[in-house]
Amino acid sequence: MPPMLNSSKYLLYYVKIGKVDEKATQLHAIASLKVLLEATRPTAGGAGAAAAKHTAAAATQGQQAKETPLDLPNGGLAGDVQLDAIEEIGDLEEDTTPLDMSWPSGFRKRLTYVLVAPIVFPLWITLPDTRTPRGKGLFPVTFIGSIVWIAFFSYLMVWWANVAGSTAQVPPEVMGLTLLAAGTSVPDLITSVIVARKGFGDMAVSSSVGSNIFDVTVGLPLPWLLYGLINSEPVLVNSKGMVCSIVLLFAMLIFVILSIACFKWKMNKGLGFTMFLLYFVFVAVSLGLEYDYLHCPS
Repeated sequence: MPPMLNSSKYLLYYVKIGKVDEKATQLHAIASLKVLLEATRPTAGGAGAAAAKHTAAAATQGQQAKETPLDLPNGGLAGDVQLDAIEEIGDLEEDTTPLDMSWPSGFRKRLTYVLVAPIVFPLWITLPDTRTPRGKGLFPVTFIGSIVWIAFFSYLMVWWANVAGSTAQVPPEVMGLTLLAAGTSVPDLITSVIVARKGFGDMAVSSSVGSNIFDVTVGLPLPWLLYGLINSEPVLVNSKGMVCSIVLLFAMLIFVILSIACFKWKMNKGLGFTMFLLYFVFVAVSLGLEYDYLHCPS
């Protein structure tokens, strides 16, 4: 089998195992196949017939490879031909470099180092790094310790937000709708950006939606359940404006689904601006209910 076909099989193997988004990978395969054809095109006219035969065979093999599963090719890449698609796939692999806490060089890196040191240093001391040979077997300790640290940081965030709101004479409800809502969404933002850059847009969207469902169905009921079991009494929840809040949430959900459908289920700039507008409308209506500018029927 010609080396060019070997390389094509190697690339299309990655297409089949789904390393990246299907459509993006198909585009990479087509572009890389063109690169291979250009690289193996003869410079002189004497080998024109052989090159045409190889080109036709490569096209036929590529068409069959898209329709049937492929095994891992036995050969490697041909010569010095570098495939951009395979390099991009390699870049998508997770970073396995252990955390380096040495003093960096450069003003910007040093400033970042100082700013994140109060958070990173306690985590570095207490949590084993699973990217090191020693820490691989201690992943349960890292997992449980991470949950404990998240709970501790969440307590500090709520406490500081409450103190800041009291100092600025801002009601706790307003702080919860704005500052705390944005702060608790930062982890979702980071994970969504990471998986979206790797080509998994569906995972990014489902993570954002699923985290909120988890908060409502597990994050709130579990502490309430523990409080009821320990103190043998229910948790009192302020039900003022609860009907309007629930109706508002359902209305926002319907508007979100309709807006996504209007943009043909594609995440683009227009959908992003629409989501921002819906959030500002939600905050405005919620604050109107809080400050009695809007009255909710009891």
